[in-house]
Amino acid sequence: MTQENTLLISPFGKRNGITLTVFGSLALFISLVLFITAKHLFGIGIVLFGFGSVSLILGIAKINQPSASFKLTQAGVEYFHRRGTVHIGWNNIQRIDVSRVTQNLELIELPYIGFKLKKINPILDNISPRLATGLLTEQRPLLMTAATQDEDLQSLETYLGAEFTPLVVNGDRYRGVLAMFGHRCQTLESHLGFHLYISVDSLDRAPMAFVALLREWQQEFGGEGEGEEVT
Repeated sequence: MTQENTLLISPFGKRNGITLTVFGSLALFISLVLFITAKHLFGIGIVLFGFGSVSLILGIAKINQPSASFKLTQAGVEYFHRRGTVHIGWNNIQRIDVSRVTQNLELIELPYIGFKLKKINPILDNISPRLATGLLTEQRPLLMTAATQDEDLQSLETYLGAEFTPLVVNGDRYRGVLAMFGHRCQTLESHLGFHLYISVDSLDRAPMAFVALLREWQQEFGGEGEGEEVT
């Protein structure tokens, strides 16, 4: 713990942004030189151009990420995304763990940290529509994973049909993107066990080590993590 009871987490992936950008720029420059001065090496130039373009795009994307991906405080954990910020209170967290699924009797870890909440209202009340839209898009693979876990796809089809309808949770009514995000949280929780999912690309350490860190802070400042779940 820090003396100020605040800890900033910088994503490990961001540290590679400058390296990827420099490598991509260099590869693009060399490929252009080969195109102009050594046409017999056109094939090598094409390969360098492809790798350079991808590296440059990924490098710029990583550089443009927030300098900190998480802020741990006495009140809870704040997640910083390029589209916005969302706060999760320690006393609203039911469980934190690495998301896992069972395939062919084998337990497989997904590249996400999962948050099972007691109530989703506090999240819907403080998340911006822009961030909710971004998370809905980024977490489509999770929806497909949820579909593979359910032998009866009818329930998932029912969800997809209801996703655009208003959502009423604990007496509060949500519409539009927030309703869609709330429906998605409920569906993922029923199929995969967690409401919120944060990509491990946002971490600065191994997923289980980060989970242990969050549990330590929750125990210190949020009391018991377990409690009655009210979604």
